[in-house]
Amino acid sequence: MTTKQRAYLKGLAMTMDPVFQVGKNSITPEVTEAIREALAARELIKVAVLKNCADDPKEMAQLLAERTQSQVVQVIGKKIVLYKEGKDKNKRIELPK
Repeated sequence: MTTKQRAYLKGLAMTMDPVFQVGKNSITPEVTEAIREALAARELIKVAVLKNCADDPKEMAQLLAERTQSQVVQVIGKKIVLYKEGKDKNKRIELPK
C-alpha cells in the first residue's frame, strides 16, 4: 500500500464510527472471526480498544491484521483502522494509484 493510498483510507476512516469494541478479554477467536466477516462486507473498518483492555493497541492491530489477512491503515490512541480489499469489484473502494 502506498502512502497516498494509506492517506486516502485514513480520510475515509475519519468519519467512521467503530464497528467493534475490544474489551478486557482482548482478541478472542470469536472477535477475530467477526472482524474477518466485517472486512469481507465493508473493506475498511474501525475497531475501538476499550480502557479495560490491558493490551497495546499497536500490537493488537498487527495481530488482527495477520489473522484476518488485512492491512493496518493506522492506530491512533485506542482506535485501529484495518483495510482488506474486497472480492466484489462493484463494491470496492477505489484507491488512488
